[in-house]
Amino acid sequence: MRSEASVLHLDLDAFFAAVEQRDKPSLRGKPVVVGGTGGRGVVATASYEARAYGARSAMSAAEARRRCPPGTAFLGGRFAAYSITSRVVMDLLRELSPLVEQVSVDEAYVDLAAGGHATDVDSLTALATDLKERLHTATGGVRGSVGIASSKTLAKIGSELDKPDGLLVIPAGSELDVLHPLPVRSLPGVGPATGDRLSSVGIRTVADLHERSLSDLVGLVGQAHGSGLYRLARADDDRPIVPDREAKSVSAERTYATDLTDLAALEHEIGSLAQRVVSRLQKDGTAGRTVTLKFRRYDFTTLTRSQTLTQPFDDARTVGDVARRLLAGIDRTGGVRLLGVGVSGLATYVQGDLFAEDPEPAVAVLEEDVDVVAEPEPATRQWHPGQDVEHAEMGRGWVWGSGLNRVTVRFEGPLTPPGPVRTYAGDDPALSPADPPDWRGTEAQKSRS
Repeated sequence: MRSEASVLHLDLDAFFAAVEQRDKPSLRGKPVVVGGTGGRGVVATASYEARAYGARSAMSAAEARRRCPPGTAFLGGRFAAYSITSRVVMDLLRELSPLVEQVSVDEAYVDLAAGGHATDVDSLTALATDLKERLHTATGGVRGSVGIASSKTLAKIGSELDKPDGLLVIPAGSELDVLHPLPVRSLPGVGPATGDRLSSVGIRTVADLHERSLSDLVGLVGQAHGSGLYRLARADDDRPIVPDREAKSVSAERTYATDLTDLAALEHEIGSLAQRVVSRLQKDGTAGRTVTLKFRRYDFTTLTRSQTLTQPFDDARTVGDVARRLLAGIDRTGGVRLLGVGVSGLATYVQGDLFAEDPEPAVAVLEEDVDVVAEPEPATRQWHPGQDVEHAEMGRGWVWGSGLNRVTVRFEGPLTPPGPVRTYAGDDPALSPADPPDWRGTEAQKSRS
């Protein structure tokens, strides 16, 4: 624990949706959901207007559509746009301190002590207020919430307590006063299952948790988790700020109480694991090229199989489909104790059509250190909602909708008023994909009626 409040946590508010509303003026002030464009999709981010109807991250697309009113925009992701905006934000944070730990595309910690900043409440409040305004200007309208405290845990909790566009400084010495009234679910790592288990024995607030002994908590949730909760309930967090974090891979796995033998059950589990992995990829604004399946047999022998795609991807359907093909090549006799799905070869954004319903992707099969590369099939032209496009006559816009070999485009940009809507043939040669628009005004924004 630090003796002063010198850890700043920044969390950008509904980041993906905020970037979409910035770049699409007709969506400002309206419900926007990023992700969930397909029938089996999952919400990546919902704007605060959509959250008012109950939409939230990780919710199924079908459920989000049931809850949101007609006219809600369901958009595919534009991770190049999110990555560009994220870099602007991280550069601002690095002006405050040489020690910046970027946790994801929209979240970071800053060591203010390493930047030589005063740590009294008034100075910290002024610093955070200035940062928030500069961030809003530099990103063309994106907002963020800031928490400042003596540890990473308290700083993160501080940024979450005053969302959106919040600012909370927790002075050193007052950590328990802030922590103890909070629901136990406010602590990092306490998900629905752990929260329900704690609630079943009367632990509903952090104060309740604080009253339990270490042995009680270990008995409830296990050694590692119990020890962690015991420390968190006492605001005991001495983790340093670690700059230049770089994930090499993202994975999820599950061990089963009884060995699985049914193919349909195994394929369902792969889909669930793929979704967990992709949720983390999308949260971090990254994509990968290699899918790995981990398979532990009933006799504890463990196999791994991998395939590498020709383009980065970040959608659960691709990950799941590749992992199921890998599963088909494994002898499942006797059952499976553990399944794992991972993605590696990470990139900062996806090139091409992120949310297209592509057929079998071209892959390089990695087997016994021999690469066999399949020739890619001719690509068909596809469009996803929210995609940046340019028309030879109308200029820059974005895909409003598509289907039946038609694509509808709204011609507007971050520096224009809401623009006109036009429909074209899906293969119209005058229409082409485009890079994200420039919200800073260094290139002309064109929209013609």
